[in-house]
Amino acid sequence: MPRIGLCQLTASDDPEANLKLIREGVAATAADGARIVVFPEASMARFGSPLKPIAEPLDGPWASAVAAIAEEHGVLVVAGMFTPAPDGRVRNTLLITGAGHHLGYDKIHLYDAFGFAESDTVAPGTERRTFDIDGTVFGVATCYDTRFPELFRALADDGADIVLVPTSWGAGEGKRDQWEVLVRARALDSGCWVVGCGQADPAASGTSVNPKAPTGIGCSTVADGFGRIHTQLGAGPETVVVDLDPGVAAAARGATGALANRRLR
Repeated sequence: MPRIGLCQLTASDDPEANLKLIREGVAATAADGARIVVFPEASMARFGSPLKPIAEPLDGPWASAVAAIAEEHGVLVVAGMFTPAPDGRVRNTLLITGAGHHLGYDKIHLYDAFGFAESDTVAPGTERRTFDIDGTVFGVATCYDTRFPELFRALADDGADIVLVPTSWGAGEGKRDQWEVLVRARALDSGCWVVGCGQADPAASGTSVNPKAPTGIGCSTVADGFGRIHTQLGAGPETVVVDLDPGVAAAARGATGALANRRLR
């Protein structure tokens, strides 16, 4: 049964300072037995500051430092970073490193919504990503991806029982409700566990940020394939460790028929 640490934090615009937060989060959750440690989208540097100057490839120093932290503690780490794109923009990348893996997932669906245009500076990814650890298949998605059920169903078709979703959710009227509904709905759509790990609300720790950027609301949420909330955090920085039974995914799919009974493909 996978034991997963969720590290809800407020990233700064300094990648080196954020490495310290990752080191602390990994140490704390690994000490509690976590095998996988999940950090938010944009853990390398928060939104609202220039991304191109800090973007690095997966074999660059920032990702390599995270890999070393994962190796030191014997865990797999998932954390949001930015990598260079060929067209001069960056890619919004999830680093997946440790336990024999060093991979990236480039966010497919970009946040051109609610007055923000992520695509101005970020190039979209095109490929889904799954990985296996200790016999359980995981999928990954990022933030705005949660508005697109087809991705989660495809990850389930690819064998995933748990989907990890780092996020930096935008604040605003109704946005917290939408986040919870979407996590639960994507879990129901796919029969997967959905593990949403978000940037904390900067206001909860008195942090000043760009008010136009999606810098987080907290409320990290874990839901099972029946749409039930398993764990939910508050607004501020917080760490939790959860045990998730992959067998619940199979039970949910068998009960709801959400995948087997599809007719339009």
